[in-house]
Amino acid sequence: MSRYVLVFTGGGMPETEEEQAAVMAAWGVWYQGLGEAIADPGNPLGAAKNITNGAVSDGAVSSPPASGFTILNADSMDSAVEMAQGCPILEGYNGQVTVYEAMEM
Repeated sequence: MSRYVLVFTGGGMPETEEEQAAVMAAWGVWYQGLGEAIADPGNPLGAAKNITNGAVSDGAVSSPPASGFTILNADSMDSAVEMAQGCPILEGYNGQVTVYEAMEM
């Protein structure tokens, strides 16, 4: 079993409380469906700093910047991708998920 990091980009929270509740419920259903595959449910990400050769600047390296993450246990990259395909950020929120294998050191 390997670990995979799902990095979310884009997305956003709807404006109304009802829409926000629906989004949060969708995330809850997705996480519940992943069950024990969740190693770390992660969190949304906020402000970022970029450090390059000792110089520090505001903002992320990538555009759009990462907006959150989750870490999963899965048997393969294909299995992790299959789990990620159910992520609510992909459902009309203009978001993306990138799946990274966390390499053992």
